Amino acid sequence: MAVGVPETDVFAAADAVLARGERPTVERVRTELGRGSPARVGQLLEQWWEQLAQRLKGHALLPELPGEVAQAFAEAWRLALMHAATSAEAALTEQQNTLFAERTSLTQERKLCEIALAAAHADLAEGASKVAQAELQLVERQGLVDQLTTQVADMRQQRDQLQRQFERQQAELDALRTERAATQAHIRSVEDRAHQQMDQARQEVKAQGQQQERTRREHAKRVAELAAQRDALQASVRTTEQTIAHQAGRLAALGAVVAGQRAAARRGQAVKVEKPISRTPSTGRSTRREPTPSKPVKAPRGPGARERR
Repeated sequence: MAVGVPETDVFAAADAVLARGERPTVERVRTELGRGSPARVGQLLEQWWEQLAQRLKGHALLPELPGEVAQAFAEAWRLALMHAATSAEAALTEQQNTLFAERTSLTQERKLCEIALAAAHADLAEGASKVAQAELQLVERQGLVDQLTTQVADMRQQRDQLQRQFERQQAELDALRTERAATQAHIRSVEDRAHQQMDQARQEVKAQGQQQERTRREHAKRVAELAAQRDALQASVRTTEQTIAHQAGRLAALGAVVAGQRAAARRGQAVKVEKPISRTPSTGRSTRREPTPSKPVKAPRGPGARERR
């Protein structure tokens, strides 16, 4: 149990309040002390008032004074005692009221504490049940913790393996980056050469295109000339073919005439052979008429003949 404020401190605080010309009350003494419960301070303040009356009685024994002075002093002392008694009664009443209020408050607090205690007992029983369940869960959780600990150990091993693998891959990546940088430099140089070659090739293609265009134009011109010559030759061939056909018809006709003449000549020669040989009277020689050879028929000359020649 906690010890309250000492009575000497309460008495000293009450004397200090009285020295300032104020009536010592519970609140003023507590303010002066800066601590203390109202019940403790009120109880000690009652003792202070009782001791104050005894202290004042002790100071009332004065030496012999003149009558009027002693009477005036006694009257002042009586009034002071009356005032002190009135103040003490008022303070006592205030303290009683304060104590009653505190008692009422404590009663209410006690009832609240009893209710809270009952609730606490219920909570305690429920808590005990929950503790039992929690212990069971703790056992289960402990098993899970052990399992998780094993898994954590396995995962740490996997992490170490992955870390080593990552370091190897990082080294390979650095090597690949270096190789890529070299490859990019080589690619840039190749691209530069390729651009130069492409520019040169474009110029050559352009020159070749110009040359091909000139060649195409010359070829087209030559083709046009050859086409014109072909058309002329085709026209000449058609004319020649017509002339040849015409001459062939004439030759066929002349051949028929010559064949008829030859047949007639052969028939005439056969008749002459059968006649007797006549002798001339002057010479006595026999005369034989030789058949007149037929003259060959010359074919007329024409364009076709010139072409055959």
